[in-house]
Amino acid sequence: MSALVVFCTCPDAASAEHIARRLVDERLAACVNRVPGLRSVYRWRGEVRDDAEELLVIKTQRARLEALTARILELHPYELPEVIALDVTAGHAPYLAWLARESAAP
Repeated sequence: MSALVVFCTCPDAASAEHIARRLVDERLAACVNRVPGLRSVYRWRGEVRDDAEELLVIKTQRARLEALTARILELHPYELPEVIALDVTAGHAPYLAWLARESAAP
């Protein structure tokens, strides 16, 4: 099993809650942490923006990334949602085993 941590920003608590719950309910993620109070500074359509957002820290496995990404794109209110996956190179073996079980395809 190859574990991943996926980052996804959301415009508000309601959309973050909805996406997080759906990903876990559908076993696309074992766990999603919601981090409120984020400020994002970025360029969009030629303009520098500074917006409040909520960050989702999503734990899943590589085998589920394609389905997870597709589901985020279906659920997310942004035209171009952030979906960035980072490899987990090491971790507590029992936690990683739990992650694999909880994000396994039904």
